[in-house]
Amino acid sequence: MAGLDKRVGSYEEALAGLESGMTLLSGGFGLCGIPENLIAEIQRRGVRELTVVSNNCGVDGFGLGVLLEDRQIRKMIASYVGENALFERQLLDGELEVELTPQGTLAEKLRAGGAGIPAFFTATGYGTPVAEGKEVREFNGRHYILEPAITGDFAIVKGWKADHYGNVIYRHTAQNFNPLVASAGRITVVEVEEIVAPGELDPTQIHTPGIYVDRVIQGRFEKRIEKRTVRS
Repeated sequence: MAGLDKRVGSYEEALAGLESGMTLLSGGFGLCGIPENLIAEIQRRGVRELTVVSNNCGVDGFGLGVLLEDRQIRKMIASYVGENALFERQLLDGELEVELTPQGTLAEKLRAGGAGIPAFFTATGYGTPVAEGKEVREFNGRHYILEPAITGDFAIVKGWKADHYGNVIYRHTAQNFNPLVASAGRITVVEVEEIVAPGELDPTQIHTPGIYVDRVIQGRFEKRIEKRTVRS
């Protein structure tokens, strides 16, 4: 990797510097648009005591779920448990610290973190356990709670196409949380299906500018379906 060229040749190089105890932001929604190969590399490296921020924690045996199996996650900040039975069991047994956050609030926490905004007020969660211990203010007759922004030591992202400079395009709904995560990491690593030469991407179609990206790697993906439904 030299100058503006963000390409790296191995997943080991892509996650160089990731250490136990760090905060990791991961894009994806369910199994759609997840950085599956970067997650597999994190499992291989064996780092532990991670705080992981993602919409959910994959499923049993795939995605972020593999990090739960090896007890590599200390705290999970997510919107829902989903189809992951191990996530549910570790939560109920007190083995995993979990901070469940309304989905829109989680998205805004990441967006604010990427924009350098330390906190914001939202009406979502007022009067519920979500608001416990948080500052409350009234604006125009309505109550709001103060939510801190989220940033991370590493952000792992799944894109569709990128150029050498780290400009990224996502494909349809696989965009989901990825652009928000990409902007909020101190070191942002993007894995994509295809890397093209500078100038091949239409500038008007770029979702994440290369200014947010530190490393980009081309990978191959399984693209699992989380819950397959077929006619009887």
